[in-house]
Amino acid sequence: MTAESPQQPPIRFRGRNFLALVVAPDPPLEEWLLRLDDWLTRAPSFFKGRPVILDISAMSIERSEIPAVVAAVQSRNLRVMGVDGADVEWLGIGTPAQLLGGKASPAPEFRSEGQGAAAEAASPEAQAPAASAEPAQAAAEPAGEGEATSLVIPESVRSGQQIYFPRGDVTVIGAVQFGAEIVAGGTITVHGALRGRAIAGVSGNAKARIFCRRFEAELLAVDGVYRTTDDVDPALIGKPVQAWLEGDSLKTALLD
Repeated sequence: MTAESPQQPPIRFRGRNFLALVVAPDPPLEEWLLRLDDWLTRAPSFFKGRPVILDISAMSIERSEIPAVVAAVQSRNLRVMGVDGADVEWLGIGTPAQLLGGKASPAPEFRSEGQGAAAEAASPEAQAPAASAEPAQAAAEPAGEGEATSLVIPESVRSGQQIYFPRGDVTVIGAVQFGAEIVAGGTITVHGALRGRAIAGVSGNAKARIFCRRFEAELLAVDGVYRTTDDVDPALIGKPVQAWLEGDSLKTALLD
């Protein structure tokens, strides 16, 4: 009689999508780095703890220059998890992994008014390897037939939390605290205080708007055009405010 070997538990491999920002330098690199420094000065916590994909497809650089570009970005405390837009044979030891198969987001890059590109909007398809999803991040699954195109959050969004809903509008019944973030494909409405970051129209919707009952936001963005608190009229602080895109300018005004 042949003894049966004990059955081993299976090894499970799962595929998951993780939200990552795509940072796309454009030439000349020195000027782009200055714009990036300005962005980091205005919104120092924006990249905190975020994985970043470095897209160098717009750069005409040699293979030997890639490590220097990666180092320049990483020296600004950005976690470069992968590189896109480079020949896979160019990457090796000492450089982040090449990412293949990612789909470009239809949203344009984040840009400060009158300053040009600073960083691309977050792409939901950008994949970064990790053991598990961050508990503070709430990401919606891809839309299916008949699924809702709006999301209602019936409570306040706490510091460190992120709500990501790329296929429609997001409404928050409570407040959005400092350090929290709402990312929506459509309009964002906050019935309480907006103290964190609100990023609307992330899927390329230039008609998206941001509404809040009490404006104290760290950052606003619609269709890739952003403004920080420093760029907003101080008279709007603490008041009901709306934000919308007019050409390449992000406008803010009191709600009637």
